[in-house]
Amino acid sequence: MRRYVALLLPLALACIVVACATYDGSRVARWESRFAPVPHGVLTPDQLLAETHVKLDIIPAGTVGRRYYRPMKPRYITIHSTQNYTGNAYQHALALKRGALRAPKRKGGNRIGFLTWHFTVQDDVAIQHLPCREQGEHADFDGVGNNYSIGIEMCEHNGNDIALTIDRTARLAAYLMRAYDIPLSNVVPHYHWPRYGVSPLHKDCPHFLLERGRPGQTWRWFQGRVQFHYNRMLAGPATPLG
Repeated sequence: MRRYVALLLPLALACIVVACATYDGSRVARWESRFAPVPHGVLTPDQLLAETHVKLDIIPAGTVGRRYYRPMKPRYITIHSTQNYTGNAYQHALALKRGALRAPKRKGGNRIGFLTWHFTVQDDVAIQHLPCREQGEHADFDGVGNNYSIGIEMCEHNGNDIALTIDRTARLAAYLMRAYDIPLSNVVPHYHWPRYGVSPLHKDCPHFLLERGRPGQTWRWFQGRVQFHYNRMLAGPATPLG
């Protein structure tokens, strides 16, 4: 998602207009060429979680975006892209903890005055910012997306391998599906959630997994990648991440 704030780090957030794209099979093939072969159906859920390289860097309770405790029972997983070409996952984590990602607090809009989400993923790590049983502010204001979904942001900073970022996100989403009993149909793009009072109503996000600003063949390919990693897991419970 676009961030219109200045971080306390050298993290310049800019409004970047991304051209609408149609399905590009060669692009998907290039992404897939970066995926290392993995064994199928032989991992415990904890082993899949280890592959995601989740690092905890939680916003302190009672501060900025966690000033209020807002419990949540996750029903969805919402996938975003940062559209920030200078900030990595660690810089986003610091910005969230320092309250640098402010948003106008208003009725029918942002409820807490800050943007928050649960994970930021890049090619080598997935950083967790919020417990998964707490609401974020990343999707649709006071709607189902914020009230019942785990938000995952994919980094786009220069030097980041977007293919590996996508695959790490797919692994994380697969694990969260098991941990919170979420079906694949409820793994959705930010586009899925209408933002009433904002134009356009549906955001072109994550833009590189959509076609002409809408879910299409590339999004279905991503869902297939999530299902692939889900199918690698043996039967058994997965530990909730907060």
